Amino acid sequence: MALATRTGRRPSRTRAVWDSTVGKKAVMAVSGLIMLLYLVAHMIGNLKVFFGPGEFNAYGHWIRTVGEPFMHYTWTLWIIRVVLVAAVVAHATAAYQLSRRDIRARPAKYVHARRRASYATRTTRWGGVILGLFIVWHILDLTTGHVHAGGFQEGHPYQNVVDSFSTWYGNVIYIVAMLALGLHIRHGFWAAAQTLGAGGRNRDRALKGVANLLALLLTAGFVAVPVGVMTGVVS
Repeated sequence: MALATRTGRRPSRTRAVWDSTVGKKAVMAVSGLIMLLYLVAHMIGNLKVFFGPGEFNAYGHWIRTVGEPFMHYTWTLWIIRVVLVAAVVAHATAAYQLSRRDIRARPAKYVHARRRASYATRTTRWGGVILGLFIVWHILDLTTGHVHAGGFQEGHPYQNVVDSFSTWYGNVIYIVAMLALGLHIRHGFWAAAQTLGAGGRNRDRALKGVANLLALLLTAGFVAVPVGVMTGVVS
């Protein structure tokens, strides 16, 4: 109302949807599902490391040539990156604003009946912070090589992965982040389903089962890579 009074016109429908709690939750749900689809594809690609340097390096080259000759070298990869960055920014912004709105609406601590929901919410929030920091680290480690151990080799992702997970801190950072990812997916997938109207009395149990399964498979799939390096299966 204040915006409409100052400018003499009503805010756009897009702005009105974004300003609403339901709109922010919908943005979180859609952007979360986009990132989930990417994570599934990324995990499958990562597991190619168990087939040796030839296949893994070939995969690393392939993702830069997808769409050729119609698309120029790395154009498809950059489109994917832009979409992911937009999804991450939208997801984080909506989550932060919803968190601030929730704090303003409930200045006092939750009563006993709300402790379970509050715990899940707090876990998701802190998991999001951990994952945000990890994304920055991961890019600097295996994409740009600025914090990479052992000497970053452009075009040799297999050796870069082995180098990264040959350090204790590389393993700790990655595994902790993947555990946070699993918890984030476990709660976030079910919440997204509710927001998008897929939930219901007869479907909630199945959706929670799918959320648990996705969280378990993705966590195990991603953690398998550093474990493979640590045990010498990948070397």
